[in-house]
Formats: sequence, C-alpha cells, structure tokens
Amino acid sequence: MEPRKVAIVGGVRIPFARSFGAYMGVSNQDLMTAALKGLVDRFNLKDQILGEVAAGAVMAHSSDWNFARECALGSGLSAYTPAYTVSQACGTSLEASILVANKIALGQIESGIAGGVDSNSDLPIVFDRRFGQKLLKLSRAKTFVEKMQIIAQIRPTDFKPITPMVQEPRTGLSMGQSCELMAKEWKVTRQEQDELALASHMNALRAYKAGFYNDLIIPYGGLDRDNNVRESTLEKMAKLPPAFDRSGAGTLTAANSSSLTDGSAAVLLASEEWAKKRNLPILAYLTHCEVAAVDFVKAEGLLMAPTYAVARLLKRANLKLQDFDLYEIHEAFAAQVLCTLKAWESEDFCRSRLGQTTALGKVDRSKMNVSGGSVALGHPFAATGARLVASLAKMLNQRGGGRGLISICTGGGMGVTAIIEK
Repeated sequence: MEPRKVAIVGGVRIPFARSFGAYMGVSNQDLMTAALKGLVDRFNLKDQILGEVAAGAVMAHSSDWNFARECALGSGLSAYTPAYTVSQACGTSLEASILVANKIALGQIESGIAGGVDSNSDLPIVFDRRFGQKLLKLSRAKTFVEKMQIIAQIRPTDFKPITPMVQEPRTGLSMGQSCELMAKEWKVTRQEQDELALASHMNALRAYKAGFYNDLIIPYGGLDRDNNVRESTLEKMAKLPPAFDRSGAGTLTAANSSSLTDGSAAVLLASEEWAKKRNLPILAYLTHCEVAAVDFVKAEGLLMAPTYAVARLLKRANLKLQDFDLYEIHEAFAAQVLCTLKAWESEDFCRSRLGQTTALGKVDRSKMNVSGGSVALGHPFAATGARLVASLAKMLNQRGGGRGLISICTGGGMGVTAIIEK
C-alpha cells in the first residue's frame, strides 16, 4: 500500500503574549482549549469524531496527567474523539503533527489535530523532594499521633519553592548560556544577531500589515495580535546588555533572543478524501519529516541537531538545501539560526559531522522566515511547531504552490524538521 497524501487543512492560534502579562494565571489547559475551539469553529467540526488529537506542553503541571484528552473534551469535538499527550521540548507540536500525519498516511485515521501550548505565567511551582515525601507520609498517616510526628519534622526551609528553569540537567547551563558557547564556536557576531532579529520583527510587521495573520489568530484574553512584535532599530538593539554572559564576551541579548511567551496553536490534518468530502481547503501537504539528536554534553552544541536532521531529510527526499521556496527556521535565538546556517555552509562540518561529500550550501535569506520568526512573534515552547505548519502551508497556498522547509531546535539536543509542499 502506497502512503496516502497528508493534507494540511489549516491552523488556528491565540495571540502569543509576553509572559507574566495578558495571560497571567491562565492555565495551559485553558489556553490549549481556546486554540482547539477556534479550530473546531473555523472548520465546522463541532460534535464531529476525528481520528485523534495530539497535543502537549513543556512546562506541564503534574495534575495535567491526561492533558490532551481534557482539552479535546472541552473543544467542542465529539467525546468519541481520542486524544493523547505529546512532549518533545520545543518540537512538541511539530512532532505531534508528524505522529498524526503518519497515521493518516498509513490509513489508520482520516483526520486529526496536532497542537501545543506553553505558559510561563502559570508555572508548576514545586518543593524539595524530601518535603514531598513528608507530605505523602502525612496523607497516609492514620492516627492523630502519627500525623503530629510527621508535622513535627517539617522545617521552615521545606517551604522554599523550586522554580522551573529552562536549564539542561546534564550541563547545568540554560539554553541561552548553551547558545552563547555555540556563538563563540561559530564566531557569530553581535551585529549579525541583531540584524537577523531586526529582520524577524520587520517581516512580522509587514505580514501583519498585509493581513496575513487575520485568519490564523483568534482573539483571546483581550489580545487580537502577538504583543511582542515591535518597531526597532539596530541602534536601539545595540544598547542592550548581554543577557547570558556578562563577562564582556557575551553577544546574546533580550533583543536577539526569543522572549518568554505564553500561547497555544493547533493545526488540522486530513486525508485528501476526508477534506474534499467536507469541502474543506487543502492548503498544502506534509510530505517528509526527520528528527535527530546530538550528544550536546560531549560533542556538539545544544541546538545543532537540526543540521543533522535536515541533512538526512534532504537525502531521503532527494533534494538539495536550495530546492525550497520558503524556509521556516525557528529562532530560539538569532545566534542559533546563524550557527545552523554557517554549519550547512561549512565543508568541514558537513563532511566530518553530517557525512556529506560537500557542504549543503547557503540558504537564501530573502526566503527565510518571511512572515516573522520566533524572535518577533514569540515562542511558547510547545506551540511553535503548529504555528509554523499552519503559517507555511498558508504561504505556499497563497503563492499557488511550492516547497517549504521547517527546522526546529529543542532542549535536550534534538531537532525536529519537516517538508511541506503544494
């Protein structure tokens, strides 16, 4: 049996908001449910049974043990639509899209929704494990004396919370600190980073002015557009101090890094037959995917895995890096994008690390992140993949056809990539 084509029908997201602001105190479940409801309303899916919903979050609460299912139940879909939770750091909703797409391609399901969400404004605050053990023992104590004995062991220091951090457990470094090391290795300058960041904002502003996001974003929480996009200049950006390396050698700043962001996004995928039967649009097709990982502790930069994934992706699809009309390269940091581009242009890196006979070559920057990237739009970790799938599919449809590449770096030294075609 030949794999079936996987159609991208469309996507919906809520406005991405700078953390600790508009969505302060709103739960991941509420944010994700809002995007799902928007998608259900957009494509008249109320009370319909879909093949599945796959969604997830990076900063998840322990109480969200059946997260995707709860969101699906609140979305307006039929309660007979199954759902499961996915988590692969910043690649979560692209990986969810791949999982749904694979089942459609194999004929196991006809349609499905992939999505992701994250909020730093409702972080799961936890306490020391020893305090947790005391509370567990307290909950199981049967007599008053047993309970008082356990309570007597509780100390004021037990109440000191442990705030979640975007920090790698195996290196102790934050993602920004890790990217600083990459920038130094690849000799990426502050000027280069600021220029890419400025282009991200300018492209996003042009896209908004052209109405590109009008049908991709639904109002939520008092917002009707992403609130991180702004007018700026290289002169303004140059005044900001380094954010992760304050030794005088740092180059990553708040201006050329993606900000902490809250938001959610969802995308509807289907077989051609299912979409056509319902007179739904087919914007593009998800045709290839590849996921890779690197040893970021001993051998490679934390955010360099997409270089490996794309190399394998191109080989499988029998394509060159230049065979794309559009590139959506996730901007966790401007430096990370520039490191990736320099690696693909490096003969030595491509030969020694990627097993290529020559360099993959240059990416035409005029085709990259043309509607804005994560530095401008924001980056709710698990939501970015679904944003990219929906936006790229729309752009290809508007062009009347073409081919686009998605590349996402993630924490833990992984990279999730895909090809979308029309």
